Amino acid sequence: MRRSAWLCALSATIATLLASCGQKPDAAATGDWRSGIKEVRMAVSGSNDDPMIVRRRGVYQAHLAKALGLPVKLYESSDYNGVIQALSSGQVDLAQMAGGSYANVDAQVGELVAPILSLRQAEGGTGYYSSIVVRADSPYRSVADLKGRSLAYVDFNSTSGYLVPRAKLREQGIDPDTYFGKTGFAGGHTQAVMSLANGQFDAAILQASGGDPEHGFSRGALHTMARRGLVEVEDFRIIWTAGPIPSEAFVVRTDRPQPMIDLVRGAMGALPYDEPDLWPELGQLDGSAYTSVNRDHYKDIIALRAADLAQRRGQGGRP
Repeated sequence: MRRSAWLCALSATIATLLASCGQKPDAAATGDWRSGIKEVRMAVSGSNDDPMIVRRRGVYQAHLAKALGLPVKLYESSDYNGVIQALSSGQVDLAQMAGGSYANVDAQVGELVAPILSLRQAEGGTGYYSSIVVRADSPYRSVADLKGRSLAYVDFNSTSGYLVPRAKLREQGIDPDTYFGKTGFAGGHTQAVMSLANGQFDAAILQASGGDPEHGFSRGALHTMARRGLVEVEDFRIIWTAGPIPSEAFVVRTDRPQPMIDLVRGAMGALPYDEPDLWPELGQLDGSAYTSVNRDHYKDIIALRAADLAQRRGQGGRP
């Protein structure tokens, strides 16, 4: 095929894709998906006090802006729900979120939002763990020791800090709504660590990664806090784990131009290869990379969320 004919065919394909995404006729006709788009908006959550999180956001922002040929604006939220609502309402184009948050979005808007990428570890795994953690100087060494004691959840929309551990405890014959003497929401993994360290709760549920229950973990909330010099890992003890849980995803609005979605997928997938020296500085393990995923990757989390909501409604909405 001659080059001119190939270009015509390519332009026709792009025009068709853009038309299916609801673009204006003039934008579709020219094949310029950027027409009328001033910036790409990405929602992020997490503490601005953690230099690793701030660094990672900045790298993602610069990398995507270069690939997309448009400014990327970050919409920051201090909690999970802010990102969920921004994505569900269409205020942002993409976000990075855990499975439980995506399940919330899926329940609200369905196919208008889809996961496209998730982190794959060097050994091929695509998950992390939920853990129940106590202070090392406490007498608690099993969940049985925590009956009637206090437990801190992370957030109602947290996958590892609420949704999965509650489901797994029920599978073990423990009703988390009646087994513990007091439960509460810390508001985030950092806050959960501090509430445990300060004695506000007897135990806390935290994310753990970079390993497994048999060999231990090298990443997660405790290790993040330790790197900041706020706690010592040795001052805490993991007494229960559940997982692996599907890793968080890059999620996009599907009513955005398909070429934009494809560029986001390609740019983030290429990041560890385009920036091999920067990748470990972002807190990512050597050999890890992003892999393509879709809704089916999170179907179990979606089902767990629906079941937990049904359970809570049956008990009058008690957390």
